Amino acid sequence: MAKQLLRLYLDTSVYSGVFNPGFASDSKRLVDAIHAKKCEVLISDMVIAEIDRAPKHIQDLVAGIPRSQVIPLSFSAEVERLSQEYLARKILTSRSENDAAHVAFATVFRADAIVSWNFRDIVRLDKMKKYNQVNFSLGYGVLTIISPKEVAFDE
Repeated sequence: MAKQLLRLYLDTSVYSGVFNPGFASDSKRLVDAIHAKKCEVLISDMVIAEIDRAPKHIQDLVAGIPRSQVIPLSFSAEVERLSQEYLARKILTSRSENDAAHVAFATVFRADAIVSWNFRDIVRLDKMKKYNQVNFSLGYGVLTIISPKEVAFDE
């Protein structure tokens, strides 16, 4: 039986991280794993919109991801409702609306994990607990939230 690939939602910080000296090695390792078909990447239209505003080298990086490894996600009423619930429960403020949407995309589309370098609004234990409290109250499962450093693949 074929092994099920991890389905990872990478927010924009991971792609940008490839070109940031402090985050490059772990970000590049993760992008290389996608190219090596060790995982599938969920890419929302929100990530695409953010990448469209990024420098060309980041746009080229995302454009170069093999389509066979990409699961495209479109914004929906369900994503909007969940995102707004995170804001209503004051997990994030309105200035972090996109971050709430990233977490909602990963939750609604059942990512194995959301991967981010955003330690202020996403990859924080107190925030993780709050996101998952909302998720449970609305019938979703646990969302794993990690940094690229924590993503490992069996060799």
